Amino acid sequence: MLTGKPDHLKTFDYFGLHRYFLTFCTFERQRLFTTRESVDLILLQFQRSAREERFVLIAYCFMPAHVHLLIEAQADDSDARRFIKAAKQDSGFYFKKHLGRQLWQRYGFERTLRRNESTLGVARYIIENPVRARLVQNAEEYPFAGSSVYGFAEIMEAVALEPRISRSG
Repeated sequence: MLTGKPDHLKTFDYFGLHRYFLTFCTFERQRLFTTRESVDLILLQFQRSAREERFVLIAYCFMPAHVHLLIEAQADDSDARRFIKAAKQDSGFYFKKHLGRQLWQRYGFERTLRRNESTLGVARYIIENPVRARLVQNAEEYPFAGSSVYGFAEIMEAVALEPRISRSG
């Protein structure tokens, strides 16, 4: 399990046309993403933040105590740090307002994808997370994963053609 405060890259400004693999953990690793109500509430805020900061959610997966996102900037001035801050702050606010609980750990984890890294390979890793965690046998069975730009069948067909990435990726 990842612990501590992850640092942002000192020599990278998080602006521009980049892709990011993000992980946000729930406060005290509570199992808060087990109902459609809680997932939809948070997903709505992520989608709003993505629109405002000009990102798309290529893939997402809400595990019981964390969420994985693969986001891609759509403009030269897209700001990943602003997206992360808005997504966590707004979703945390609405979660507390509607469900009465703190949502997030203070820090999250991000990885900027290199130019030669396969977007769909990372999407596959995200979508198959519930299978690796033995929550379901097939990714299609998991109700809390998908994409804001592709239909689930579309992304599953595309990722079926991509090589798997390692667990450390």
